[in-house]
Amino acid sequence: MTLTDLPARWRGATVLVVGDALLDGWLVGAPRRMCREAPVPVLEVERTTYAGGGAANTAVNIAALGGRAVLVAAIGEDPDGGRLRRRLDAAGVDHRLIPVRGRRTLAKRRLVAEEQIMLRFDEGDTGPLPARSVTALVETVAAALDEGVDAVVVGDYGGGGVDDSVRALLTRRRGDIPLLVVDAHDPRPWAGVGPDLVTPSFAEACRLLECDPAMAGARRAEWVVEAADRLLALAGAPAVAVTLDVDGSVVLTEQVEPVRTYAQPAPASHTVGAGDAYVAAFTLALAARVPLADAAEVAQLAATAATRGHTPGTAVCDTHGLLEVGGEADQGALSATDLVAAVSAHRKQGRRIVFTNGCFDVLHRGHVGYLSQARRLGDVLIIAVNSDDSVRRLKGPERPVNSAEDRVAVLAALACVDHVVVFEEDSPANLIALVRPDLYVKGGDYRPEMIPEAALVRELGGEVLTLDYLPDRSTTKLIGRIRAGTTRPAAHSAKQGHPLDTARVRRTRP
Repeated sequence: MTLTDLPARWRGATVLVVGDALLDGWLVGAPRRMCREAPVPVLEVERTTYAGGGAANTAVNIAALGGRAVLVAAIGEDPDGGRLRRRLDAAGVDHRLIPVRGRRTLAKRRLVAEEQIMLRFDEGDTGPLPARSVTALVETVAAALDEGVDAVVVGDYGGGGVDDSVRALLTRRRGDIPLLVVDAHDPRPWAGVGPDLVTPSFAEACRLLECDPAMAGARRAEWVVEAADRLLALAGAPAVAVTLDVDGSVVLTEQVEPVRTYAQPAPASHTVGAGDAYVAAFTLALAARVPLADAAEVAQLAATAATRGHTPGTAVCDTHGLLEVGGEADQGALSATDLVAAVSAHRKQGRRIVFTNGCFDVLHRGHVGYLSQARRLGDVLIIAVNSDDSVRRLKGPERPVNSAEDRVAVLAALACVDHVVVFEEDSPANLIALVRPDLYVKGGDYRPEMIPEAALVRELGGEVLTLDYLPDRSTTKLIGRIRAGTTRPAAHSAKQGHPLDTARVRRTRP
């Protein structure tokens, strides 16, 4: 079995997620001045996005990975509840939400400046649900179990969305649940239900053992292994996966040696919800009969893939991201059909699509600078590359120097690039019509009015923006210097600094 085989094995697997669903909000901007009323920066909000959080994000990750996610949760009859519904609809989650009149939906909003979370403010009610709502919740969970499930995930984060009535139902119906995974701030009340896997964080494991997390010091993984017997007994499960954020995870069982997985570092503002991706992938892998140790590795890969976004937000891992992190994604160009499917998946997650095109015959510093800046202007960067025949028509019979296959491979290796597609025409207009980018970017000495495709982009509701290269950095000049035997371009003024700081931006709006 390879990682590539897994999505097909778990595709369509029905996972019932029950628990505390909440709304994640991200207010992203730049602090350019100080407040007059207090010694604090003023954040000029440039972008506000919403995503499912808690149990809702677990369901979103299951759907993004190709499973069938059924979410049962209680929410308020308020604007945040409506926002959460819309995000779940966009993510393809089969949500069966219980509206509770007078209750405020749980919401966590973050103010982010320059990748740094400055403040988080939480809203919503966490008290017990009214009896009528509890009855509706239990009946909805029972109906979902009657339809048949491959797994159940409980997300109990102290939000009041699950209680003894839900536990009693799952205990009675335990025989109808092939796989039960519990992700809870306090796993102890769930021990009697008989979960197959419990996934506490390190802090939650410490609370389970009633000890101070500081006792472990820098030896968190070793400390978890030493406490294995007690953790397994208290959790009431044959397997316990203790997540260690930047240090990965340790998976404990009575039958085999502990399994250790390792994380890749990511900015803190990119790791929100990574645990949900971990739980979702772990559940799908186990439901597909993947051995526990391998399933743990898949879960860690999903958490890593989910945190690789280039902008702050709630972490979500899809199939392509999982395979890419696992080293088994296709690093070549996407077909137009696959690109449209990928864009559709991104849009369901509320991501901003940036599109650019060019020959990229000899990749140089000017290209890298402008592509990096373009990626920072959105969530997904798509590059359309001229085919070899197209380059010859545009640049002459001696070009391209590098084949389309090589040019695509180099571009796809850049961290700022998400998708590459090759087009045969001299203009990317057909691709633009298919992708409908939110932002169309060109690099070089263009002005928006000089770009033939600008009108089309605006007609489709997008924005056009141009970024300057560094002076004297272009493929034509680079090839000329190589042929002339010149080793370097003329020095440019130190005042210009780094290309990401000095590029002049010209934009037009629809």
